[in-house]
Amino acid sequence: MSQTISERLNQVVDKLLSKELLSNSGLGNEIGFYIFDYSPSDELVVRAFIGTITSQIKKRNAALRFTHLNLFETIVQYLKDRKILDKAYDLQKNKGDGELQKALKGPLHEEKIAKYLVTLAPPEENDLVILSGVGSAYPLLRSHTLLNSLHPLMNSTPLVMFYPGHFDGQGLRLFGKLKENNYYRAFPLVP
Repeated sequence: MSQTISERLNQVVDKLLSKELLSNSGLGNEIGFYIFDYSPSDELVVRAFIGTITSQIKKRNAALRFTHLNLFETIVQYLKDRKILDKAYDLQKNKGDGELQKALKGPLHEEKIAKYLVTLAPPEENDLVILSGVGSAYPLLRSHTLLNSLHPLMNSTPLVMFYPGHFDGQGLRLFGKLKENNYYRAFPLVP
């Protein structure tokens, strides 16, 4: 019998604090990228639990340096920093989602967002980076290309992505439906 979302979430903090995850041991020279996949119908449960995860990490290992980033909120902040957020709102209002997506393709290129993410969570200053808000960032950003862009930037700092969809160890399927290109460099956080 498969585990419920609550049973799986209750294993997350122990996994995040494990010596194996934090030291990238047993990964065959791969960088520690982990995915916690879940049914999109559990999005609100997972969002609420992220706060529990961060508070539990602080209580159980106060010395652990970690950053939690919500990808959607990070994109909004990036657009604000570049002073194009208001223009993006206007474009979406006047010309629609399709035109907005085309216009933001360059500014939101995955390599640019990856570099921005590491300015917010520098690998050398973090023992762990947690990334959520992936579903909200779609279709502006694709997670497999973002992970590929982050790979050379994260050094040996583990990254955990909370992913509303399915990860089978070989590929990602956002929302359980949208197949992304294969991404085999990550490991399931809680199988």
